[in-house]
Formats: sequence, C-alpha cells, structure tokens
Amino acid sequence: MNKEEHWDLEIKPKAGLLEVNFKELFAYRNLLVLFIKRDLSTVYKQTVLGPLWYVIQPLFTTIVFSIIFNNIAGIKTGVVPAFLFYLAGTCLWTYFNDSLLSTSRAFTDNSGIFGKVYFPRLVLPLSRVLSGFIKFLVQLGLFLVVYAYFIIFTDVALKPNWQLVFIPLVLLLLLLLGLGFGLIISSLTTKYRDLQHLLGFGMQLAMYASPVVYPMFKVSDKWYGKYLWLNPMSSFLELFRYGFFGDYTVNLWYLVYSSVFTVIILGGGIIMFNKHEKSFMDTV
Repeated sequence: MNKEEHWDLEIKPKAGLLEVNFKELFAYRNLLVLFIKRDLSTVYKQTVLGPLWYVIQPLFTTIVFSIIFNNIAGIKTGVVPAFLFYLAGTCLWTYFNDSLLSTSRAFTDNSGIFGKVYFPRLVLPLSRVLSGFIKFLVQLGLFLVVYAYFIIFTDVALKPNWQLVFIPLVLLLLLLLGLGFGLIISSLTTKYRDLQHLLGFGMQLAMYASPVVYPMFKVSDKWYGKYLWLNPMSSFLELFRYGFFGDYTVNLWYLVYSSVFTVIILGGGIIMFNKHEKSFMDTV
C-alpha cells in the first residue's frame, strides 16, 4: 500500500503575470536579510574609509554641484543655501539611481546561485532596493545635520511646513519606482546585455531632466517646463525640498500623477519579471 507523500515545499507556476507570492517572500525573509547584509558589507569591503563613503560621496558631489552650477553657471536656488539645496537633490537622486542600477544587475550578478538552490527570485531585487534604502537613511541623517546647522546657526529663512507628512510617501514611491524600473531592465538585460551600458549613460541624462541641479521655478515658465513635470522625479524632489525649505511651490496633482506612474511602472516590472522568470536560467 502506497503511503501518501508529504512535501515541505511545492513549487507551482504563477497563476497570473501580476501575481506576487507574499507568503513565500515572508517565508524567505531570513534570506532577504542575509542578502541585504551582504550587499552592505561588500560594497566598500577592503577600503580604507569603509562605510564613511556613504557620507563622503554625497558631500563631494554636493560641493562640486555648488561650485559648477551655483557659482560658475549662476543658477540661483532662491533663499535656500545652494549647498543645502544640492545636498537634498543629491541624496534623493543617488538613492533612486543606485536602486535602479543595482536592481537591473541583480540577476546577472547572482547567476551562479540560481542553479544551486531554489528561492523566490524576487528576493534579489528586493534586497537591492532595501540595502540601498539603508544607505539612503545614512545620507538623510547627513542632510538633517546640515539642515539643523543652517536653522540653528544661520539666519536663513527656512520654513518647514505640514507637507513634511508626505516625505515618507515620497520615499516609498522612490523605492517602488526604482524597483519597477529595475525589474523591467533586469528582465531585458538577461537577454540583451548591452542595455546595461546604455542604462548608465541614460541615467546621467535623466538627472538633467530632473530638478537635481536646478529648482523647478527656474524652468516652469519655459516652453519645456510642463514636460519636465511629466518626469515623476520632479514632483518627488520638489515636494521633498518644499517640505523642508518652504521656498518652492508644488502642485499636489503632480504627486498624484507620479504616484499613478509609479504603480504602472511597478506593475509592468512585475509582469515582465513573471514572464521572463522561467527562462532566467537559460539566458543569464
């Protein structure tokens, strides 16, 4: 008489292209934490300054932006000190840029472990955006220290306001937007590797289409200003600055647009990920 077989794990195909098995992801939460720790510890492994680079990079970038765009190019930032303005933009853009780039490489960088053990493939891109978020929190702490200095020790008219309550939403949307774009790119780069080279160049161009080095009030009255608002990063950056500085105006409808755009991109990323997941082992 045959005994009934019992399995600890059953791997089943997804029922739909938008399906995400959150129960399975939760079951592999320890693996997710392990990948996050690995990503954090290996970035600056065998370096002299180690994690201090999390602070040094935005500081040097902000100094360069202040010299080139504020002093040489003469782009004024209103009543907000140029250093503080560029530091805010640098922190947010660096997080989005790193999340997108690292997520897009998640499968090609880890192709060696796919054939050795089963785990939900979505764990890899999630670990990239979450480890990037921890780095961002360090840089956000740097921004808050500089922000507190200008409020306490200078007479700059910074006006933090109630729209600070939207900052957690902005950070969540940034995480999801980077994840969505990263899933799309990673699904394509497993087959078309040259997209990885185009992506780095494209992100450099995208930075100048976002108000990282200039305030939106400088370009809103230009013919191309309304098109720049179609970039979801524009409302995220401006709302972040407006909440802390109070010197800029943000149309909350643009935040609604950016939120809807993020959901669409994330949905598209999940669809492409689920569609190509079964063939990852054949292409990476």
